[in-house]
Parts: sequence; structure tokens; C-alpha cells
Amino acid sequence: MHAVNDLLTTGLVPALLPFFKQAHGLTYGQTGMILFCCLFTTSVTQPFFGWLSDRRPAAWLLPTGMLITGTGLVASGFARSYLGVLAAIGVSGLGSAVFHPEAARCTYLAAGPRRATAQALFQSGGVFGQALGPLMVPLFLAATGLAGLWWFGPPTLVAVAMCGVLAPWYARGMRAERERAAARRADALHLPERPGALAVLLGVVVLRSFASVGVTAFLPFFYINVLHFTLGAAMTFTFVYMLAGGVGTLAGGLLSDRIGTRRLMIWSLLASAPLLALLPMVRGTLAVVVLIVLGVIIFSPFSAAVVLAQRCLPRRIGLASGLNIGLAIGAGGLAAAFLGQIADRYGVPVVLEGLVMVPLAASALALALPRDLAAPVPTPAGRAAERAAAVVSAPESAPGL
Repeated sequence: MHAVNDLLTTGLVPALLPFFKQAHGLTYGQTGMILFCCLFTTSVTQPFFGWLSDRRPAAWLLPTGMLITGTGLVASGFARSYLGVLAAIGVSGLGSAVFHPEAARCTYLAAGPRRATAQALFQSGGVFGQALGPLMVPLFLAATGLAGLWWFGPPTLVAVAMCGVLAPWYARGMRAERERAAARRADALHLPERPGALAVLLGVVVLRSFASVGVTAFLPFFYINVLHFTLGAAMTFTFVYMLAGGVGTLAGGLLSDRIGTRRLMIWSLLASAPLLALLPMVRGTLAVVVLIVLGVIIFSPFSAAVVLAQRCLPRRIGLASGLNIGLAIGAGGLAAAFLGQIADRYGVPVVLEGLVMVPLAASALALALPRDLAAPVPTPAGRAAERAAAVVSAPESAPGL
């Protein structure tokens, strides 16, 4: 489900930018605003839906969000004007904002004690969905243009049906979650909230997302307009980058359980800077290798950041997830709009070259994260809550996860 949702938003929308640009005669800046509209709508509203999820979790938000996401995307293909495209893409982003906090809570319920690994599986599903976007565009839209977006209506309906299958398990899980919430209130002194650490973490998340989305949005333009690749070849390179990002998201979650989330975040961001510097200079097989390594490394702290946010706000899981994922998406939207203006003025190569400094700044900020930001030691009430969680998260009780 997460793969389908992210395919319909952050997977397809960046890959559709060349189509929107040509169909409506847009500048790079206007084209970047389309992605900004999708991502900013999601980021602004997602913390609200996360807060709502904490107050009153509702299984029906999962299929509703998925349906809104798909409807908005399909409608964008039939929009007659630039403003119509912005409106339809904004609706799609709103649906994604409805979906994500409840889906993150489902993952939290199913995780048991291995929160980073569970979040890695959840987030990697989304990144794999994003990776499919550039691959789907040449297959389904090369001959038909934007009107071919109706092809993505049926996958949306399948994902909505999957959400319906999951809903009964989620409702049972939420009954047990209310018991765990009472236990967490009893453990309130042992589960302090750390807004300062969360602010630092969100700063790191914003910068990491800025660099990642900058590559996703402008690498196709670099290959098409500067290197004169075909649309299919450019999208294939982007697909390789995003597919590697899915692998990196999964591997990062597994690795963070072993070496620590803070350490993983710092070193992965440092390592991505020289790879970004190489990206505009390499060609052929070497370019593929650089894209694969960059995708794995720059996406590896994605799921770990969600877990850290939940540790900073242990009694408000939905809000923590909504802030983290929402700001990551919003930063990508800001990156698309800002970098589009830079591309109009100085060219796409300058955009890619300028991204090198972003992960270096993010890694420096990550050094300010507290070293002891880790899961608290459970008290007796907390251990009782964890036993309840283990029952709810048993594999046979959680179809589709």
C-alpha cells in the first residue's frame, strides 16, 4: 500500500515534470512549482493528521487517503490549464497526508521491539514505489501523453481494497493500543519528551530531503537537456537511483539497530557529498555505479529518522511521524521550487553541483543530536505494554504487513 501511495505522488510527479513542462509551455520554475504543490500540501497538512491520529485513530483514513491520492493524480492528466494541474496535484498530496500518519501507526503496532527494522520495511516500500515512477512513465505515457494517467486508476482501487482488508486488524490493534497508552501515562516520568532534540533532528531531515529530491527532480532534465538522452534512458537512470534508495532505506533500518541511528545518520550524509560531486561528471557504467551507491547511502537514514522522532515524542507517535515525514516531503517541495528558479537562471548543471554542500551541512547538524537519544528502559507498566504489543503484532494477526 505504501508503495502504491508513493508511486502516485513522489514517484510519478517528478517523472511527469517533463510532460507537464511540454504540454503547458512552462519554465523550469513553473515546473518545479508543480512538485512543490504536491509535496508542500502533504507536508503542511500531515502533522495535523498525525495529531488527529493520536487523538482519535481511524482505520477508514487509510482507504480514504489512498483514494484521494489516486483521484488527484489521474485528474492532473486531464487538466486544461497550469492552475488546474496545480489544483489536482495538490489534492493528490492531501490524500497522501491523510494516509501516512495512520499507515505509520499501523507499522508501529506491528513492529514489536524492532522499531527501526519495521520502519525500514515500511519506508522502503514507499521508496520502491517512488522508484517505479520513472519506469512507468515511458511505458504508459510515451504514446498517450498525460491523458494516459487513467492507467493508474485501477492500481489505486486495488490499494484501497487492501486497506479495507487491513482495517479490521488495525481496529483490534487500536484497542490494545489504548491499553498501552494507559501504561505509557503511568510511565510518564520515564518517557520524557525532548522537543529540542526533535528540532535538531527535523533540521537534519529537511536538509537530507532537499538533497535527495534535488537529484530526483533535476537529474532527468540534466540527462535530457544537457546530455541529450532519450526520455526512456533518462527515466531508467532515475529508476536506478530510486531503486537503490529503496535498498538503502531497508538496509539503513537494519543497520541502525546494530550501530545506532545517530552514527548511521552522520556517516551516511558525509559519504553522500563526494558522490553528489561526481554525479554531473560521470558517464555510462560509472554513472550507474555512482547512482546506485548514492541512492543506497543517502536514503539509509530515512527510516532511522522516523524512529528517532518517535523517541523524542514517545506519547505522541502520530504527531512525531507526521512531523518527520511531512517535513521531509515539504523540504523536497521547497527544493523543487527553489532549484527550479536556479535552473532557469544558471542552468541545470549548476543545480546538481550546488547540492554537494547540503549533506555536509546536514551531517554537521546531526552532530548536535544527543548521544543518549535511545529507547527508554521499560518500567513494569511499560513491560506489560510491550507484551500486549507483541500479541497484536504477531505475523498471523497482521495480514498485508
